[in-house]
Amino acid sequence: MIRRPPRSTPKPSSAASDVYKRQILDNHFHLNRNGRYLDAAKDFKNQGGTHLVLVHCPDFASPPTHIDEHRSTYADTIAMADEVRKHHDLNVRVVLGPHPAAFAHQFIRWMDEDEENGAERACENYRDSIDAALEFLHEGKAHAIGEVGRPHWPVSDEVWDLSNMLLEETMAMAAKENIALQLHVEGELESTYRDLSEMAERVNLSKNKLVRHYSPPQIDESTTRGLTSSVLVGKGALQPLMETYEQNKTGFMLETDYMDDPRRPGAVLGPKTVPKRTQQLLEAGMDEDALWRCHVDVPNAIYGVNEE
Repeated sequence: MIRRPPRSTPKPSSAASDVYKRQILDNHFHLNRNGRYLDAAKDFKNQGGTHLVLVHCPDFASPPTHIDEHRSTYADTIAMADEVRKHHDLNVRVVLGPHPAAFAHQFIRWMDEDEENGAERACENYRDSIDAALEFLHEGKAHAIGEVGRPHWPVSDEVWDLSNMLLEETMAMAAKENIALQLHVEGELESTYRDLSEMAERVNLSKNKLVRHYSPPQIDESTTRGLTSSVLVGKGALQPLMETYEQNKTGFMLETDYMDDPRRPGAVLGPKTVPKRTQQLLEAGMDEDALWRCHVDVPNAIYGVNEE
């Protein structure tokens, strides 16, 4: 069940502690039935994790080409979330959507095959994928659309423009539906945040509903422009995060982008990382109120309160 949160989730009172024992959420986590799957979720829990945001990961070699295929692959991600809840008693939110890398390659291939109609076919397939994801949100089985965005590597002007057109179209849909988007975009700071902020303004989407996945750890408000940062917490992230988090008003979350890819064990970061980094942030001097907002208040405001 999904419900809108109150203005602020009550924070349990407790004396300051050297050990963080409250809710810990990883905001971007993939699972693969052919990977470590439930064992990866178990590692997260055993390290102190309590809440996962499970993000749909397509078959990049053969992404769906029909709305029924989108529904089927999304349904499997939802089934995996149910199995994680059942086996490990973790709270799991689900994010469904068309990964921009898969669709950029599809744009390129289809346009090469059919110069006249390939782009239109690719755009229709993208819109089908959004419509299928939205169906599951309306049923209460998913909590946001993502990861959507644009290529993070050089592409032709045509593919770049198509990707931006569809991204802004998706933002307009999110504004109408009052839902959040998890974004997969290129790594630049000022130019990327500026572009995304201007897109949101054009379609009247609340900027905090744009969650920048794989965010750099520099999260001062002058940089993020009101978007919500989902910070990739590799080893080098802690110092810039500590230096800028107090200048962030919108809110931030932490993530691993754990891939669960048997060909690349531990990529991008391992499943234990967010609980470990949370403890390290506490030890480095981040106050528990800030960590509570990161792990509880911000996700509740973005996704709604998930009671499953």
